[in-house]
Amino acid sequence: MRPAARNGWIVALILGAAGGGLFAGEARHQVFAARAEAEYHRAEAQFQSNTNDSAAAWLLARACFEFNDYATNNARRAELANQGIAACRQLLAHESNSAPGHYYLAIELGQLADTKRNLAAFKLVREIEREFKTADDLEEQLDHAGPARCLGLLYRDAPTWPVSIGSRHRAREWLEQAVQLAPDYPDNRLNLAESYWQWKEHEAASNELKRLDALWPSAQTNFTGAAWEPSWDSWTARREAMQEKLRETGPAAKTSKNSKD
Repeated sequence: MRPAARNGWIVALILGAAGGGLFAGEARHQVFAARAEAEYHRAEAQFQSNTNDSAAAWLLARACFEFNDYATNNARRAELANQGIAACRQLLAHESNSAPGHYYLAIELGQLADTKRNLAAFKLVREIEREFKTADDLEEQLDHAGPARCLGLLYRDAPTWPVSIGSRHRAREWLEQAVQLAPDYPDNRLNLAESYWQWKEHEAASNELKRLDALWPSAQTNFTGAAWEPSWDSWTARREAMQEKLRETGPAAKTSKNSKD
């Protein structure tokens, strides 16, 4: 089973980016882990065969990121994160405008921060923010508006000033931008619905969930295959959890839309 003792807000960022199989049953979890490990070894071999291949570099970083989710200890998670970081930095050294390079560097830095239990994790946050913003400037549609999605989660779940960069206003801005850029991607609408709920804007959460329900059938035909199975396990569980929360609240719930940091 996956260890639970991890930095909560950084984990939220990583899982939000991945849409991974956190909610999978044990048997399916093992299947997903085996697939992620196989893809990691394939990507590693591909990169080692041509370290100047730009796509091979960021694909290795992505494979490190996806396999990291199934690592069983901090040492292994840190090793995978550092491997992905090194691949991205090597890529960016000769191709500074690579959007995937900046994007996966930010994610791998987040995973490295997740392995730390001290101020070193917080010191990485500004670099994570900067790399996601650079990726967004270069290719805002990357990974279904991944840079905007990750920035929104980062601002939502990071501690607020003066400890870190957390901001409800900026979280709302970026999460809503992710929905505008990729409205048919379930994770974007789930993140926004969950955030509205977290901010006690239950009516807005309900409306966003209705929009998700409307696109759900088409999404099931657009995002298909084994690679999407962990995401669907996560999305389905999160959707059901939101539906249950809204049932408990009732349709008449009204909440304030104050956006205080």
